[in-house]
Amino acid sequence: MAAFPSLADRPIKNTICLFDVDGTLTPARKRASPEILQLLTALRHKVAMGYVGGSDLAKQQEQLGTAAAPVTSMFDFCFAENGLTAYRLGQPLASHSFIGWLGEEKYQKLINFVLRYIADLNIPVKRGTFIEFRNGMVNISPVGRNASAQERDDFEAYDKKAKIREDLVSKLRAEFKDYGLTYSIGGQISFDVFPTGWDKRYCLQHVEAEAKQDGGIKYDTIHFFGDKTFTGGNDNEIYEDPRTIGHSVNGPEDTLRIVKELFNL
Repeated sequence: MAAFPSLADRPIKNTICLFDVDGTLTPARKRASPEILQLLTALRHKVAMGYVGGSDLAKQQEQLGTAAAPVTSMFDFCFAENGLTAYRLGQPLASHSFIGWLGEEKYQKLINFVLRYIADLNIPVKRGTFIEFRNGMVNISPVGRNASAQERDDFEAYDKKAKIREDLVSKLRAEFKDYGLTYSIGGQISFDVFPTGWDKRYCLQHVEAEAKQDGGIKYDTIHFFGDKTFTGGNDNEIYEDPRTIGHSVNGPEDTLRIVKELFNL
């Protein structure tokens, strides 16, 4: 495995690049290309680097890691579930729990509403795993996360016209308006539900905490790259945050182009 300069010795000082995963580093739910992995290795020799994704660490290992290299060794910072599960230089940081925050009673009311709603939906296909419980959020998929790659593509195209996810999110906002939850559409087939403030901006507290460590680094320049940067997309809040320089991309090839131009790679 390549040896990288320490964080303090990266040539471009006080700068970190954060990447969304699906649609930015990889095609949705697929593996990163060799070209992307080579780019990330080259970039890490210049600046601090991390990813921030809504999925859990196991899925990010499938997409970004290899049999020989855990994903936590490939980035300086790994922010799974928007940073609710976080690693710095391979070591875990403090984590928080969605269920601990919301409570079982409210959680069951939310989930029961979703299951009844999806049961009554008439859509081209339904598969399995309509709700995925994660440490920092719940992921809801009207078609089901067990859908095949082709079925995911088909649902994404269908949803752009039928607005299945948008309509369900509107219903949830109205029904549970006092729960303090945010609903964020991302990827092809699902949306995330999490406490307001636990969007991808959550990971920035870990970045800012670096300056408080002995000999720590204050990251004055935070580049963020994401594809779902539109209002309601799960990259929107961090993309528009004044602490970041946002780059909206149209897929991994676009990410390659922009990063190469920015950092002369």
